[in-house]
Amino acid sequence: MKRILFSILISLLFLQTNAQELKTKINWFNLDYEKDGVRGMSVERAYNELLKDKKSTPVVVAVIDGGTDINHEDLKDRIWTNTKEIAGNGKDDDKNGFIDDINGWDFIGGKDGTDVNHEQLELTRILKQLKDKFGDKPSKKLIRKNKAEYEQLQALQKEFDEKRAESEQYAPFYKQLYTNYLESERVLKEYLKTETLTKDAVSGIDESQADRKVRAAKKTIEKFNELGATGADIKEAAEHYESELKYNFNLDFDARTVVGDKPNKLEYGEYGNNEVTGPEAMHGTHVAGIIGANRNNNLGIMGVCNDVKIMVVRTVPDGDERDKDVANAIRYAADNGASIINMSFGKKYGTHKKWVDDAVKYAISKGVLLVAAAGNDNLDTDVEGQVPNDQYEDGGIAENWISVGALSWKAGADAVATFSNYGKKNVDVFAPGVDIYSTVPGSKYEEKSGTSMASPATAGVAALLKSYFPSLTAAQIKKIILESTTKAPDLRVKKPGTDEIVKFEDLSATGGIVNAYNAVKMAMEMK
Repeated sequence: MKRILFSILISLLFLQTNAQELKTKINWFNLDYEKDGVRGMSVERAYNELLKDKKSTPVVVAVIDGGTDINHEDLKDRIWTNTKEIAGNGKDDDKNGFIDDINGWDFIGGKDGTDVNHEQLELTRILKQLKDKFGDKPSKKLIRKNKAEYEQLQALQKEFDEKRAESEQYAPFYKQLYTNYLESERVLKEYLKTETLTKDAVSGIDESQADRKVRAAKKTIEKFNELGATGADIKEAAEHYESELKYNFNLDFDARTVVGDKPNKLEYGEYGNNEVTGPEAMHGTHVAGIIGANRNNNLGIMGVCNDVKIMVVRTVPDGDERDKDVANAIRYAADNGASIINMSFGKKYGTHKKWVDDAVKYAISKGVLLVAAAGNDNLDTDVEGQVPNDQYEDGGIAENWISVGALSWKAGADAVATFSNYGKKNVDVFAPGVDIYSTVPGSKYEEKSGTSMASPATAGVAALLKSYFPSLTAAQIKKIILESTTKAPDLRVKKPGTDEIVKFEDLSATGGIVNAYNAVKMAMEMK
């Protein structure tokens, strides 16, 4: 989920935009459709009309992600602190199995303080294991004895080859595109004698007075502006494909040497470190801000919940997370007081689903609500899903689990994100997930899109309910969120990834949009 897909330029554009030129209202995910004209979650209305002068209590929300900037100006007062632990003394003071876990834990870090940044895809890891088992020229006897695995090897090899070929095609394309962008930018800055290019300055260039090089540079930059792409977008795409080739699809890459653990053994409390920011905290910082950026400091943005403590559980690298780390992260969050867990990640394949299922069951037994992103592959998850999910390998469903699809701020047929997964059975609700302006490392802010943003928006509403109605159970909070959704029975939208028009209500189990105002109202009545 954290991994960004750039198969074509347009798919790049919806994932990151220039923070200085926002596509929509800065706080749209918190706004109200009737009052503000955008399908937000009516969070501001809930605070202004229902919660004014009411007391709240702090709620711990675990963000299982790629790391969070705990010193961000809009988050530093909202980060969970383990008060039972004495910082820096090298001891496990609270006897929870983790030394100096002051703000959470890093399950993809080494004991020497180093961190995993890049990883293989699960596809690559499974393929590597099978190739090692069968070798280059497997005997007929070996194939016959392990027919199912050999067929899996062939299918995975085909998928691997196709995906790697795509990366090999796009890596040089975006690298050259970025080079062209930088050169065009340099030419125009030199021509205009400025260090900062604006759309108005570029469009104001009189082509009749400019030479061919300037005219060409102007057309290049204007085209990117028209599409909404920035230099940062193009650079990110180029780096993405380069990273895929170097790490994600590299059969010989082994990131786990950094951690120094045994990947096929759970080892809870026996690996990792307490450095929760990591080398790339963009995604996790953005997610954390949506949930609980400080609403009272007149800085940046306002998160959904005004009384939250973010527990940072670093688990997701640039590549596919490991089931071992996900299972241990869920268990850690449940053991250390999280009421809600946000999981803005996912992958196609899993190797130890039972470990994750057992951790989910454990968390639910401790009263935790799990909120998960539905995925960004515009797939019907009733047909083709991802892991982790709420369906146990041995049968049954994880009751305290909410799967969230992404809603756009746009009206009519474009109201649902083009990338969002959907499913009448397996996606519960939709929430804002396009062009969400939130915190990023270095006390900065950017717009980003994905079900990765819709999930924390929903987790924020769950935290809001828990903070003002602390006696509510996880099951009750889920029930309230699902039953209080805003319905749009007349809304017809494009099925994600297509131009086919369908009923919005057919894309999820509730057919609705998360609504904090309705949820608070229902909670008050329930109380």
